[in-house]
Amino acid sequence: MRQTSAIIAAPLRPLTGRPPALAATALARLPLNLPASLAFLPAYGVDPLLLLAAAEEARAQAVAPEAALLASGNLQERFFYQCLADHLGAAFVEGDAALAAEARYPFSIHSGIAPLEGADGRRWLSAPRGAMLVELLARAGQGEDFSADLAITTPSHMSRLVRARAAATVLWEASLGLANLDPSLSAKAGASRAQCVFATVAVGAASFAFGMAPITALTVISLSMTCFFLASIWLRLFAGAASTASIQEPYRPDVGDRWLPVYSVVVALHKEARVVPQLVAALDAIDYPRGKLDIKLVIEHDDHATRLAIEALNLPPTYETIVAPAGWPRTKPRALNIALPLARGELLVIFDAEDMPAPGQLRQAAERFLRAPRELACLQARLAIDNIEDSWLTRLFAIEYAVLFDVLNPGLAGLGLPLPLGGSSNHFRTSVLREICGWDAWNVTEDADLGLRLARQGYRVDILRSCTQEEAPARLDAWLTQRRRWSKGWMQTFITLTRDPRRVALELGAANAVALVLTLTGLVIAPPLWPFFAALAVHDLHAGLPAPESALPLVETVLWMSAALFGAGSILWLALLGMKRRKLLGLWPFLPLMFVYYLMTSAAAWLALYDLILRPYHWHKTEHGLAKTSRQAVLSIAARAAAAKAGLL
Repeated sequence: MRQTSAIIAAPLRPLTGRPPALAATALARLPLNLPASLAFLPAYGVDPLLLLAAAEEARAQAVAPEAALLASGNLQERFFYQCLADHLGAAFVEGDAALAAEARYPFSIHSGIAPLEGADGRRWLSAPRGAMLVELLARAGQGEDFSADLAITTPSHMSRLVRARAAATVLWEASLGLANLDPSLSAKAGASRAQCVFATVAVGAASFAFGMAPITALTVISLSMTCFFLASIWLRLFAGAASTASIQEPYRPDVGDRWLPVYSVVVALHKEARVVPQLVAALDAIDYPRGKLDIKLVIEHDDHATRLAIEALNLPPTYETIVAPAGWPRTKPRALNIALPLARGELLVIFDAEDMPAPGQLRQAAERFLRAPRELACLQARLAIDNIEDSWLTRLFAIEYAVLFDVLNPGLAGLGLPLPLGGSSNHFRTSVLREICGWDAWNVTEDADLGLRLARQGYRVDILRSCTQEEAPARLDAWLTQRRRWSKGWMQTFITLTRDPRRVALELGAANAVALVLTLTGLVIAPPLWPFFAALAVHDLHAGLPAPESALPLVETVLWMSAALFGAGSILWLALLGMKRRKLLGLWPFLPLMFVYYLMTSAAAWLALYDLILRPYHWHKTEHGLAKTSRQAVLSIAARAAAAKAGLL
């Protein structure tokens, strides 16, 4: 049989990290009762005590013994599978290999076996785990010869080979899966012809009305917009009130490790070499059975710096680096879609490169999912700003996040209303994600779109009482770049949802559809108009109190003053509520600047409109790793000091 183009390792001789006599003595003294998937390793010099500890950990976690061993980081994946290949008498593949056309993506990756092409026939490439590994070892023990038909490789290398073989499929599914399944759900199509016609007619009608009766036209438009804005403000106030009743009890873990499901963690990184060590430290600190973690780090094909930073850490097989092939659009959701078919976990969470999740977050989410019906498809953890002290801008950002994640989102969830997700710490049932075709690769706020699409499909999003620390932009230019992308994505989501309003109303129900309209009013329509309303309010105050002389001006005045007062009041009340819950009341001197902050958001909205027209799918990258302060580090130092004072350290 012709050899493949793979690099085939030579047969291994027994290896040991201790003198042979000592190793033999240890083997003779220990009553070894190792699982079959570990029993062959002592002959290659692996410490039996290490294997016994891994076997015990595997029993406690209810995972395969080799999974517990490799997740511990005490044995490299490559060495394990080299030893396995030598024990089975099979070739070991660690380079290129010609996979047959029958290799199926992603089935061959998850099953651990794929056919190989050869001039004299076909043999199999295998990266066995679990039951397949035990079966191969049992057949080898019965004398079966694998040398002619089987080659062994590592699971990570198998994944690379299958993905390279199926590159066209990977690209198609990641970029066009949702757009081809249902174009009306994707931002790729842009505004429909009906939307363009409606907008043209509306602008034409307004222009005609202004030409014929400018005062009347202005009054009608002003009344309509004021009613919408006032209703949007009331929704925020109702959500704030509802959030006071949705505060959950402190979490106490009560599900054993063996009952927890496998959890996939996906992080999309682009030009993030600076924060890779911090990210890995945060992920390593997660309190979850290591044998049940499946961490995917997705990087772009030309991001060599980030790739080198990851490789320098020599990560255990719990981590898999996935290189996204060149393609369009170059967005975070496309990278997430590339990782989705490879996820082994029943549950899946998205983190950003700079995130520091609470150590117990995955365990808490898993227990919530285990107790909830499948209708609960997503849990949104709370996000908080870590580098609060960097600048006045990070302080205002921290207040804004406190309002969003400690007040508004819990309130909307408590009312059972659609919830636009934040871009990180979203925990999903993997099966539901796959069912709805993952993320929209063409929407630059894929999180908000996905949360609303889940609601349209009849699923529910709830809040997780756990926090993830994030880094906020400290400079105005970086903040503006990030915020214009968010605003553009909300505009894309608005266009997507208004393509077929009747369908959305039928899918969500009348109450949820109205709430969604009001939410989008606050996110999309109001921000560009804030400067004009602010200027009008200043003008009216300067001119003196209004004195309407008829019914219509009276109604207009009452509505306008109500919107102004309720709007300003809601900003202050919701901010104070969030600051109290986040323990940020010390930032109260910055509250007056929140009005300036909202005007800055308006500037970002106008820039977003420009981007939406000229470059709708461009991803404005936010640079991370620039923080000068860390609230989390200060709290950790304080906690360690308190523990030392109490005699616990």
